[in-house]
Amino acid sequence: MNADQPADDPGGTAASPGLNSHLETEPHGNDIAHRLNWLRAGVLGANDGIVSVAAIVVGVAGATAEIGPILTAGVAGVVGGAVSMALGEYVSVSSQSDSQRALIEKERRELAEEPEAELAELTAIYQAKGLTPETAAKVARELTAHDVLAAHLSAELNIDEADIVSPWHAAFASAIAFTVGAILPMLAILLPPPEIRVLLTFISVLLALALTGAVGAWIGGGSKTRAAVRVVVGGALALAATFLIGNLLGASGVV
Repeated sequence: MNADQPADDPGGTAASPGLNSHLETEPHGNDIAHRLNWLRAGVLGANDGIVSVAAIVVGVAGATAEIGPILTAGVAGVVGGAVSMALGEYVSVSSQSDSQRALIEKERRELAEEPEAELAELTAIYQAKGLTPETAAKVARELTAHDVLAAHLSAELNIDEADIVSPWHAAFASAIAFTVGAILPMLAILLPPPEIRVLLTFISVLLALALTGAVGAWIGGGSKTRAAVRVVVGGALALAATFLIGNLLGASGVV
């Protein structure tokens, strides 16, 4: 017997305390992907806040130099945008989580009614992944003994009950991300003197968009330069369009 092998574990299958600790603390695929998805959603929410509110305040600044209308429009844009983002995220995540919970309940019911058929299905899944029939059957039996529902959810549906997102959490996170992004254009348009506020807003917003574009690409594994250029060009077009429209309306005396 191996000197490092516990006496009551002749097969050598028991994990050492060090390995158990490593497994508990080391991030793995699903956990990392879940966190990166949240981070990416936060970056995109902040990006929306930057562009949306910047376009609003720059458009109003193109029509008037008075700070009151700019502040009013900006605050309305922040509140309206944050609420809209939160509602959209709540509806989207609610639909997704409802579908996931329905699938989980369906799988739970099938396991209770047809356990042998479900075991055969799990075995077939692992056999299709390249395991021999004997190994696939052994894996299916051991996973079933450990946590039958989790085994089937993972293999058949790629669902983990622990990863189901709360719609309220998603809505709150989306609103916060939008609001954080919106702070930059609000400060950039309100703090500088009137003669340079639009220029400084353009510069600060485009720099921020370049940063969020690069971060979003880094999270997704894409080209940071291409993503930054794409989002900067889009943001510049949005700001230019609203400023020109505001300027025309202001010059025509409409506002």
